[in-house]
Amino acid sequence: QVQLVESGGGLVQPGGSLRLSCTASGSIFGINIMRWYRQVPGDQRELVAFITHSGSSNYADSVKGRFTISRDNNKSTVYLQMNSLRPEDTAVYYCNVNVRLDWYRADDYWGQGTQVTVSS
Repeated sequence: QVQLVESGGGLVQPGGSLRLSCTASGSIFGINIMRWYRQVPGDQRELVAFITHSGSSNYADSVKGRFTISRDNNKSTVYLQMNSLRPEDTAVYYCNVNVRLDWYRADDYWGQGTQVTVSS
């Protein structure tokens, strides 16, 4: 069993900042790619950013220059630092982690989601 626990969401004014965290625990042999998605009711889930085990990262155009993804492999944790937040960033944010279960198997796991609301 693998569990992902997210934290850090909340209400923030436009221009403000939030930092999301997602920690994996359980039967983990290793962790591959780690991703953040977001979803607005009625829309598809959107990939926001991802980071590889070696630290290479990429971002959706809508968040480039404002969001930063990072990870702590020793803590099995991925972070999303969100600066200069805009009302259109309002969504439920989900982490997604590809976990190596042993030498031969890997699987994707999802966090429970955390609400981010940007409003004055």
